[in-house]
This record gives sequence, C-alpha cells and structure tokens, in this order.
Amino acid sequence: MSTAEATINKAVISRFCDAMNTGDAELRSKAVDEFVSPDALVRTPLPLQVGGALALKEVFTRLHGAFPDLHVEVEDLIAEGDKVVTRNTVTGTHRGEYMGVPPTGKSIVYNEIFIFRLAGGRVVETWGVVDVLSQMRQLGLVPA
Repeated sequence: MSTAEATINKAVISRFCDAMNTGDAELRSKAVDEFVSPDALVRTPLPLQVGGALALKEVFTRLHGAFPDLHVEVEDLIAEGDKVVTRNTVTGTHRGEYMGVPPTGKSIVYNEIFIFRLAGGRVVETWGVVDVLSQMRQLGLVPA
C-alpha cells in the first residue's frame, strides 16, 4: 500500500472518530453507513447479537445511551499497509444503564486501542481492546 493510500485511510478513520463523538445519533448512523462495510467483521468486548456495520451502530448507541457526554480523544493515529490503529482516551458521565449497571452519575476515563482494516476506503474489519476493568472500577463494580 502506498503512502497516499495510508494517508487516505487515516483520514477516513479520523472522520469516522469525529462523527462518533457527536451526540447526534442520526449523524453517527450515517457515518457508519459511509465509512464501514455492511458486512465488516467487528470484534468488541461488548456482547452483541448483530454483526457488521450494525454492530458498530449498536456499540455507539449503547455507549451514548449510558454516557451521553461520551468523548473519544484520539491520542495516536498510525497507518501501516491496509490497517489504521488508534490509541484513545475515552471520557464520559454514567447517566444511563450500561452492561446491566444502572446510572451512577460517576465520571469515567479509560483507554482503548482499535485496529481498523480498510479496503476501498471503508472499514472491513476491526479489533478493539478496551480497558473494561478501569470502567468497572470507576463505576464501583469492582474494588479499586
């Protein structure tokens, strides 16, 4: 893959991440439709009953439902070949049910790393590693 293609892929993921930070569910949904292949292979720590682009829509619906002020700050954006890696810091306030936990009103900060594989300018595969233990500790579900 050329440097130009890697640059384009980084721009796609940057635009995708920007859209996921919006509080506008319709805009997030349109961004998934634009940037993610319908049959993308999505790996996430959240248990999901759907796959593909619908899985990413479900992830962000759940996250924004639980943390309406959710913000994903991309700390690093690295491209190599057909893959783009993001290292993110995520913040939000727990105002809705999350993984069976009723709202606590607590603010959380955690880290995650995602790898996106792109083809034709769209995400076709994702791998996500999320610091769920930090989430659970900050929500008071496990001892600190």
